[in-house]
Amino acid sequence: MLKKYYSFALFFSCLIGLSQNNFTLKIELIGSGNETIKEGNAYLFDAKTNQIIKTESIVDKQLIFTSLNEGNYTLLITCEEFEEFEQKVFLNKNLTLKIELTKINFTELNEIVVKGNKKTFTNSNGNIKVDIANSIFKAIPNPIDLLSKLPGIQISGDQENISIIGRGNPLIYIDNQRVGINDLNTLSVEDIKTLEIIKNPSSKYEAEGRAVILITRKLSKKDKFETTISEVASVKKRFNNYLGINSNFKKNKTEIKTNFNYNQLNPWESAANNLEIPNDNITSNFIAESYSKRRQFILGGGLYHQINENDYLSFNLSGKIQKDNDENTTNTFHDQNNVQNKIETLNNNDENRNFLNSFVNYNKKIKPLDINLFTGFQFSNFNQKSNSIIQNNYDNTQFDLTQNRNQKFNVDVFSGRTDLEKTFKNEMKWEVGALYLSAEANTDFEVLDFISNNNENSNYNFKEKNISGYTQLSGKIKKINYSLGLRTENTSIKGKYANDTFLLIDKDYTNFFPKIQLDIPIDSTKTISFNYAKSISRPNYSSTSQISIYTNPYLVYSRNINLNPTITDEISGTFQYKDKSVKLNFYRSKDPVNFAFSYDSTVNLITFNSINYTKESGIDLEFTLPFKHNIWSSTNSFNFIVNKIEDKSAVFNESKPYLYYYSNHIFELPKEFNFSITGWGFTERKEGIFKRNSLFIMNLTLSKTLLKNLDCTVSFNDVFRNMNFNEDLTINNIASKGIYYTDTREISLSIRYKFGKIKDSNYQERDIDQNSNRIR
Repeated sequence: MLKKYYSFALFFSCLIGLSQNNFTLKIELIGSGNETIKEGNAYLFDAKTNQIIKTESIVDKQLIFTSLNEGNYTLLITCEEFEEFEQKVFLNKNLTLKIELTKINFTELNEIVVKGNKKTFTNSNGNIKVDIANSIFKAIPNPIDLLSKLPGIQISGDQENISIIGRGNPLIYIDNQRVGINDLNTLSVEDIKTLEIIKNPSSKYEAEGRAVILITRKLSKKDKFETTISEVASVKKRFNNYLGINSNFKKNKTEIKTNFNYNQLNPWESAANNLEIPNDNITSNFIAESYSKRRQFILGGGLYHQINENDYLSFNLSGKIQKDNDENTTNTFHDQNNVQNKIETLNNNDENRNFLNSFVNYNKKIKPLDINLFTGFQFSNFNQKSNSIIQNNYDNTQFDLTQNRNQKFNVDVFSGRTDLEKTFKNEMKWEVGALYLSAEANTDFEVLDFISNNNENSNYNFKEKNISGYTQLSGKIKKINYSLGLRTENTSIKGKYANDTFLLIDKDYTNFFPKIQLDIPIDSTKTISFNYAKSISRPNYSSTSQISIYTNPYLVYSRNINLNPTITDEISGTFQYKDKSVKLNFYRSKDPVNFAFSYDSTVNLITFNSINYTKESGIDLEFTLPFKHNIWSSTNSFNFIVNKIEDKSAVFNESKPYLYYYSNHIFELPKEFNFSITGWGFTERKEGIFKRNSLFIMNLTLSKTLLKNLDCTVSFNDVFRNMNFNEDLTINNIASKGIYYTDTREISLSIRYKFGKIKDSNYQERDIDQNSNRIR
């Protein structure tokens, strides 16, 4: 089990007298006969469970394991041209070992395989880490589908929004660089090494978010040229195909990575709603269905150069080119003042979505001051163009041309950041950093109305600047690990229509975000943790777009440029016993964002968009219970939640506890077959204003590796076709009973073939800390 503890700090001076933990194990290596020790690694196992806890590489004939708890361990050292070394170690203080490695004289050892019970899932204080590269999950065709298979992560029906149960929308980091959902869509699953769900992020991460999804990409330790070709054939309502090519070339200290994906997709989606407006004597029911022909080109390339032991330079460029041809049909029954109409609406929409992201990062170790300096710059662009031709057929007569909509949306984001990190001899660490972000979005909106001849043209421009800084101090006082952090962010937002003289949006605000974390180890198997955090969730840049979707003559979906950010305060406590944990979390949010309906009687139009509700509060009791027995390993998560959303414009019904559950089971079968079964769902959810349905989803996967380099995986997702979402609410005197149907039932075959040449190298893997954006 990987024992990774995140520090927490509160001012509890009364908590003293507990046993000493977080020790350091230092190892000095000597080669027999003064032989030179080359590349090697050390593995530290839990002596009871035989699970890998930490892995370290040899640097200058030394190995250092830090932040270890008291207990019994097994140390395994593997080093080129030396015999494998194994030793039992009991740790109850800082310890230094001198170990002499024996030279192999009878044969040259080119490859060493360390066999340990490496888990797909590891749990530390409720934070889940998933080994993607060595698990059955590596066959999933894209990162969004991958996330949907993991505990606590929810993907919206349009796959444009990610949320974590009890935590809201998370920040997404790739190699510690903050990205948006478009960046995620340009990443190949083949490049992902691990994925971690961090539920108590420190002040070093942006204040925008209560959780972090941290994706670590693969970096090579050996010189090699390697190419992986993958093909996924997927049958949903229609056929989908994913083709990917990933190449990796590494020579000495320079590594180059490229990827190319071509996807031919045919997504389907449907939504229905029964709307009633008693005050205006209106009943409007509709069901909408959409079939799309989607073509995607996903390209990426990156360069990583290790200048010396501590310094590196990296560059990455990625992009996605997507074209959609949509055929949308809506059937509506509308009754207003006892005048009834049946309308069939056809909306043929052609859309192009292009995304580009690039970044440069530089890391430098200032040795005289023992300070680590990081600097990163990033530029992103998202461009969307759509053309819609809309026709209506009233009461089975004939289709008449109604509207032609031409809409364009473009957003550019530039950001830069600098981080300094200083570690003192008493193991206290001080971190300080600053970030600058500038975004500009522009919407061109043109509607030609053939019925009223009332044409509409508008151009809306949005600008945002964000300047933030943070400082964080972490360390330990005797037995208590602490982390005290403060982040401050100033945001300036301006928005106006081109033809207006005055600004429509003019906001300038500064917020402070304290974070206090405390970690109290009781013994080698038990830990108590406390956390307080204040965070912010800003509207995505897409909310500034004036692009709207015509549903029927009485209903339109649009954005809301007047959204305010959501501010959340929360406090939590966690108890961990070995690899199992229980966490209690209380949170309270101001101005939470949810969808709502409103009616404008002057134009007889219902609008569906996002608004700020007054407040949201809740309690979440979470149990994380991993289990392993022989060939069977299981990860189970249970969240008992009471969530209450309130607003004066909505009818408040009741708020009752509900359960979210997730259970993943992996079986290592004979002849190298792996079988996985995953079930997750909710009980019925009553959250004050909203009432949502219960849900149960089951996914099955079977995989096998043939001829060492050929991976084959068969998947059956949403076995019972239950992924349909119901949502009832009454707001602005409009009663809504909605249902959203998804196209998630899927049978797929994935084939991955890897070929190339690998040879030894002294390259050491490093993590990268980079900059941010939030384009959607």
